[in-house]
Amino acid sequence: MADKDGKKDLEEAEGGWKQFIYNPGTGQFMGRTASSWALIFLFYLVFYGFLAGLFSFTMWVMLQMLDDYTPKYRDRVSSPGLVIRPKVGSSLEIVFNKSDYKSYEKYINALDGFLKPYDDLIQAQKNILCHPGKYLIQPDIIAEKKACQFNRTTLGDCSGNNNNTFGYNEGKPCVLVKMNRIIGLQAGGGSNPVVNCTSKKEPQVDIKYFGSFDKMYYPYYGKKAHVNYSQPLVAVKLMLGTNDTNKDLMIECKITGTNLKNDDDRDRFLGRTNGTFRKQDQMISQAGRK
Repeated sequence: MADKDGKKDLEEAEGGWKQFIYNPGTGQFMGRTASSWALIFLFYLVFYGFLAGLFSFTMWVMLQMLDDYTPKYRDRVSSPGLVIRPKVGSSLEIVFNKSDYKSYEKYINALDGFLKPYDDLIQAQKNILCHPGKYLIQPDIIAEKKACQFNRTTLGDCSGNNNNTFGYNEGKPCVLVKMNRIIGLQAGGGSNPVVNCTSKKEPQVDIKYFGSFDKMYYPYYGKKAHVNYSQPLVAVKLMLGTNDTNKDLMIECKITGTNLKNDDDRDRFLGRTNGTFRKQDQMISQAGRK
């Protein structure tokens, strides 16, 4: 008797679920008629359509207030930072052995790849010759701004033309210093910005400089307006001697100019940068490979 009652309850439960999903007597699906489901669907369609339209309108209004060529707010970045190339890996630490090509191959490959756009022929095709010592200020009505040539040959011993190892095979490595771009900045405030590199610890290292941050490369008008802009570079050649072998040399480079900062303790990359250099001798290089 109990089995019959349990079977009956189970059939009633199954029948209740089936009728909830679809009741053929009333034509309801999950407790609602087709017209009721249609009204709910229409409500949410209108509701979410209104939200999407409101969001799209808000975005359109915001975009009308922005300039395609110049950021609206630029007060947080008042002075540029400096960057050194080559940078292989996460930290700027250059360790090499002038007698071991493999030890500095990655550095010369990075430098050569970075300088490809600066080849004289490419610069002559894209950019114009400018007058040194004069800002290249261009009218707003010109949509695509002209850019001055920065030829690779101006980097002299660090161009990679005369020595394709950039001095690493001589134990006198080259690095490139570039200044971050800031739209509208007339770098130097009337005079050419100057890069000065020094050793933070003894001994001091003799340094040669090539290239310059001449005023003719400023102001920068942004990536969209200054399509062919070639960022100026300063090449730094470290004249490492015998006494500099197997020592960690911390070199710091700073940019100086009337409207440029390099002494903010809160930002050690503002107007300055540094790197560690270590020239190894053959004995240490061989020991390291054992």
